[in-house]
Parts: sequence; structure tokens; C-alpha cells
Amino acid sequence: MALGEQLGHDTGQVTGTRVLPPTEQGEARVEVSFETRGRLLDEEVVDMGTYVSVLGADGVLRGEGQGCTMSGGGETVIWTGMGVGELLNDGATSFRGAIFYRGASGTFARLNKIAAVFEYDADASGKTETKVFEWK
Repeated sequence: MALGEQLGHDTGQVTGTRVLPPTEQGEARVEVSFETRGRLLDEEVVDMGTYVSVLGADGVLRGEGQGCTMSGGGETVIWTGMGVGELLNDGATSFRGAIFYRGASGTFARLNKIAAVFEYDADASGKTETKVFEWK
């Protein structure tokens, strides 16, 4: 398996953070929402998403999320993702994982039948950057 073409890139801001009750094993859980702007398949888009991350006893963050990406022309695609990451010294986070799209039509239709991988980073102030690549 290898990375294919870069499908998208966006930057944005964390818009909300909420501490959830711990897991049955006593692990911390945090919900994070964000909004970004950028490009997906060379279209200008706005993306909104929420993920829940669990900080394991091993120090690894494991997260699952979902969101909605909308183009300026009104096309919409829904996504779900799962990844692993780390909490950095200054409160920043870094995640790597897989993302799957569904419900896409028009320009985004090809996303329905591919797997993608992502790089997501958020700095201590909540500024985010995401890159998405096709997984071949």
C-alpha cells in the first residue's frame, strides 16, 4: 500500500472542547469540534467535524470522528474517521488515521469508493491543519 494523490488540505480552528465522563477503565475522554476552510478535489470547501479522543494509559490518543464537507457550489459529502495521536507538551495534538466518505455526488462522487488517510494537527491555540491523501 502507498499514498496516492493529495485529495485535500485545509486550515481552521477548534470551535469547542468538552470533557466527557471517563471510560470504564478510567481513561480521560474529550470531545473536540472544529471548522476549517480549504480545498478538496480542487474545490473550495468548508468542513465541520467533531471527534472524541481517549487518552490511554499508554499515553496514546485514540479518536473517532465524523463531519460534513460543503463546497461553495452546494455539494456536500459526509465523512467518518478514526486515528491515533499524541498530546504534545504545549497542549497541541497530532493525529494520523483513515477517513471514509459517503453520500457524495457530482465533483465529490469518486470519494464514495476510496479509502483515504489524513494528517491532523492542532496547536495549543486551537489552530488546525489537515491534509488528506488517497490510500492506494
